[in-house]
Amino acid sequence: MMQENKAHRNTQQRAIILEELNKLKSHPTASELYEIVRKRLPKISLGTVYRNLEFLTEAGIIQRLELSGSESRFDGTAYRHNHIHCMLCGRVDDLMGLPDDPVVKRPKIIDGYRVAGYHLEFYGTCPACLEIEPGH
Repeated sequence: MMQENKAHRNTQQRAIILEELNKLKSHPTASELYEIVRKRLPKISLGTVYRNLEFLTEAGIIQRLELSGSESRFDGTAYRHNHIHCMLCGRVDDLMGLPDDPVVKRPKIIDGYRVAGYHLEFYGTCPACLEIEPGH
């Protein structure tokens, strides 16, 4: 009986974590999402949020964004698309002005390696930061 309650709680917690992530376009860190989820589930722990984000990532339901020099961020949209990272404020947005696969003719073998994929990172200054510091 205790296992069923725990499994149900985890499923409910996972559903709320996913629901809150899908409401956001900001690609939050686990800590940022934890603060939001806590408003609905006051007893949830940061570790539980991390474990559920890991599960959702491994299941292919969400994406973990590994951006240079920053904590992992999460995207509720699982299909492959590009992102752009603001160097000033850290904001991360979907980048819609490019084809889904900008490396159209990527080779299958490079220097003896069989290529499984790639990580293409865009960075710059977001519109809000440009308004504050137009010289950048």
